[in-house]
Amino acid sequence: MSFETPDFSLALPEIWLLGAICVVLIVDLFVRGSRRSVTFFLTQAVLLVTAALAITTQWGVTETTFSGHYVVDPLAAMLKATLALLVVLALAYTRPYLEARGLLQGEVYLLALFATLGMLIIASGGSLLTLYLGLEMLSLSLYALVAYHRDSRQAAEAAMKYFVLGALASGILLYGMSMVYGGAASLELAVIAEAAASEEPPLLLLFGMSFMLVGVAFKLGAAPFHAWVPDVYQGAPTPVTLFISTAPKVAAVALFLRLLVDGLGPLHETLQPMLLILAAVSLLLGNLTAIMQTNLKRMLAYSGIAHAGFIVLALAAGTEAGHAAALFYVIAYGIMAAGAFGLIIVLSSAGTEAEQIADYRGLNERHPILAGVLLLLMISMTGIPGTIGFYAKYLVLKAAVEADLIAMAVLAVIAAVIGAFYYLRVLKVAYFDRPEVPPEGSQKPTGPNEGSVGEGEGATPSRPDGAAGTVLVPGASLPIRALLVVNGAAVLVLGIFPERLIALCQSVLGAG
Repeated sequence: MSFETPDFSLALPEIWLLGAICVVLIVDLFVRGSRRSVTFFLTQAVLLVTAALAITTQWGVTETTFSGHYVVDPLAAMLKATLALLVVLALAYTRPYLEARGLLQGEVYLLALFATLGMLIIASGGSLLTLYLGLEMLSLSLYALVAYHRDSRQAAEAAMKYFVLGALASGILLYGMSMVYGGAASLELAVIAEAAASEEPPLLLLFGMSFMLVGVAFKLGAAPFHAWVPDVYQGAPTPVTLFISTAPKVAAVALFLRLLVDGLGPLHETLQPMLLILAAVSLLLGNLTAIMQTNLKRMLAYSGIAHAGFIVLALAAGTEAGHAAALFYVIAYGIMAAGAFGLIIVLSSAGTEAEQIADYRGLNERHPILAGVLLLLMISMTGIPGTIGFYAKYLVLKAAVEADLIAMAVLAVIAAVIGAFYYLRVLKVAYFDRPEVPPEGSQKPTGPNEGSVGEGEGATPSRPDGAAGTVLVPGASLPIRALLVVNGAAVLVLGIFPERLIALCQSVLGAG
């Protein structure tokens, strides 16, 4: 490994973010009560500046520094800007929910900023060491966020499951990295790629690649490494679930591109069968299990596993078009997931969690605009033309067909048709069912402390039959509801005019 004087200007987004985290921490020490919003607005400003720095300092630049540990290229610039903006969107939804429950503390925003810093490091990871450090910074922040509501039994249980399974996945990933290091005698991805491209690549590289795939699949939420997803999505406070379902998914794709494409890309033929198995299991298990859910957060969790199957299928193609399709898909999913969980937040008042599908009975009669947003989000996740979800699925299927993965493309189409059932079921409840209000005194608030994670696969103790839904009253302010409408409109606008985003994803991966 050669040592050189690092070019700190190339790492300006990370340096800025780390310094800004220290400032936010100090500022938060001196604000209390109603002034806590200062931390929120300062955090949002920091993230917007981070996105701007990523574009202005790294776009069009292709260099490595810090002795090969840090990579700057258009892909890194795009990933960092996307990650920062998704975190801005996720945090924008959190404030009214946390305020209503007395949970608005600076720790939420500090943990989110540390998680963002970890994701930025992954985006520019040029070595096994850098990637692992970024991943652990992200993971530890997420564990703490899931357990943030200390008085919630569900959150504590979900955090414990997430931590134990996450630690196991991180250990397996690190074991794989140690094998790759032993086979290539280097931590740098460029040197590892040279060793993998040799006529007889070391056997340790093949074993290490298999173990590292486990860690990547865990972060992506792909089956059979998905056990944490439904419990964490349901048990964590909804703003935390929203956060986990957006930017970290993009970071997981970035980890795959850096680790298994830039580093071990020459071994793709060996990796492809494993990816195809992951894709097939995720598509079938995610969609079939989501049908049985009555809890909307849990349904969206299994739906996320199915979406991970599409992403893995695109990566399994092993082509630049496939990688671009995976990048486009995960960005599209981040926008859709933010809107879906944002809707749950907007409809959750201080005493009620809008988690049950039955809660959405007659939503169109009571809140037609919010029902319209729900319509756009559900048809986009289904993949109906005119929405961003359609083009996401189309690009994946196109890349699979071009890579002669015809059978997998057919399976993906069948899985998408199965998935349409539970998405359209939510719309049926919102548009065609009438709200049934339980008798006075028979219903109690369905707060996050009730029951345990996964209890009854949906129905809460207050509604054992799951028949009657709560009359939902939006608990968010007008600006948050306006943001939700804009989020839903983005799904439609990007579905009608997807060309620029598609071209951007293709250009940064050389598929244009």
